[in-house]
Amino acid sequence: MPSIRLRAWQHEALLALEARGRSSFLAVATPGAGKTTFALAAARRALVARQVRRVVVVVPTQHLKLQWAEAAERFDIHLDPAWSAGDGALPSDVHGIATTYQQVAADPKVARRIADGAFVVLDEIHHAADARAWGDAVRHAFTPAWLRLCMSGTPFRSDQSAIPFIHYERDEAVPDYEYGYGKALSDASVVLPVYFPRINGRMEWSAPSGETYEASFSDPLGRTLASQRLRTALDLEGLWLPAVLAKAHRQLEHLRLRDPRAGGMVIAMDQDHARGIARILRSLVGVRATVAVSDDAAASKNIAEFTAGDAPWIVAVRMVSEGVDIPRLRVGVYATNTVTDLFFRQAVGRLVRVSDVRARQRAYMFIPDDPRLRVFAAGIAEQRRHSLRKPERDGDESYAAPVLPVDPLVDEQLSLFSAISAIPLDEHGRPLESSPIVDHDAGGGDVIPDLVDESERAGVRRPVLVLTGSEADAPVPTPEPDAVPAPPVSARSRRLELRELNSARVRRLVHRTKRGHADVNAQLNRAVGITRVTEATIAQLERRLVAADRWLQKL
Repeated sequence: MPSIRLRAWQHEALLALEARGRSSFLAVATPGAGKTTFALAAARRALVARQVRRVVVVVPTQHLKLQWAEAAERFDIHLDPAWSAGDGALPSDVHGIATTYQQVAADPKVARRIADGAFVVLDEIHHAADARAWGDAVRHAFTPAWLRLCMSGTPFRSDQSAIPFIHYERDEAVPDYEYGYGKALSDASVVLPVYFPRINGRMEWSAPSGETYEASFSDPLGRTLASQRLRTALDLEGLWLPAVLAKAHRQLEHLRLRDPRAGGMVIAMDQDHARGIARILRSLVGVRATVAVSDDAAASKNIAEFTAGDAPWIVAVRMVSEGVDIPRLRVGVYATNTVTDLFFRQAVGRLVRVSDVRARQRAYMFIPDDPRLRVFAAGIAEQRRHSLRKPERDGDESYAAPVLPVDPLVDEQLSLFSAISAIPLDEHGRPLESSPIVDHDAGGGDVIPDLVDESERAGVRRPVLVLTGSEADAPVPTPEPDAVPAPPVSARSRRLELRELNSARVRRLVHRTKRGHADVNAQLNRAVGITRVTEATIAQLERRLVAADRWLQKL
């Protein structure tokens, strides 16, 4: 295993974790700070010390299972992201599984058997409160774990039901270790400073009552009308959204002059909205955006290809809003009507990852000038100002908007709601097309210069903790020697390849022998001493493939 260099906070958090007095530990660290690396470093230390023999990672989405499995490979930890409750026992050369909260809720008894005595990582643990059944399932499944490492990118409250394994004081979750955005900014090369160009507009809409309204984001409204105003601004047929997308694209093009791989992300309201935004980008600026929505079977593949490539834009609903690691993202457009502080911070967190520690970079999230979003942005901007020690500017007080009641999704009669028009305006009420964006943080201009004060990237050496692969007494059985030379790919990829090859051989044998699939599979399984393919090690899968080929040769 190559050496892994840990950041100072990760080293500090590891020490706090190992000094814990309970079997549950809540770590809250700002998005982009490296929670995954911290968790996997802790899991590896527990494996090497033979404190556990299994690792279970629970995440909110299907794509994150794959992302965690790929990250674990750097630590020589082999997680199966394709595990399902019907797979039976885990192969002896697999350290554990990556699964979702939804899968755990579907069959908590099976998850409990695998988690017994295991190192369990509950990523974005607040999702355990998404439904009462999820929280009950998480509690049942992971009570017998050796350790429950609960993690979140933002502090959270007990707004619904209390989340299992979390300690609360006055409805506020109390972390055992916390590393906030402000602290991460003050530590060199951990996260990027984010700036918020805010776009005003004048919207006209017909409410479910039949009454017609007209208002800009500067006009005070109650929460129901404020939500209708925001939906009108985000309407695909209006002028506001295309104008903001054009501004964001010009900002991205400016950044790509220095970093050709810099990318942009649009968070949409729903899947149809996401596809509509992609159409606007193509017709407006000639860019074919990547679309990642949950009902697309290729969504994870699309995200992975976007992450590794240099395409300029990705449009998503929630798949990229939390946990997904795309370090090259530098520009965002908040084009969703989900208005909660937690979701906003998670979305902004996609932009803060440092892609080049040598470069002085900024990130930009273009937002509607909705008073609620303005308040959320102000909270992040204040941490940034304090951490970067920048002087206050005239105009910063514009952030001091009244805090309106948070309204995630107003239950309204959408069939009777109708957006009429949405015209983008600057802060002086002029049409946006005839006036440049004035960014209250960065100083203005149609394109915000990508320049950062020297104080933002002062050279600070980080304490280093090196994890090496020299431990001879690994905590789990070493994989059996390969029956045939394996290509230089990861164990997870090799296992997937071998399962597909075995499946293809079974289909050929069924065709040639006229026997049933179950009969052919059972005979091949007996040949290598397994009861089902999902329990096979890599070596057993290779021997099974050889057995199938010998059988075919005799026919």
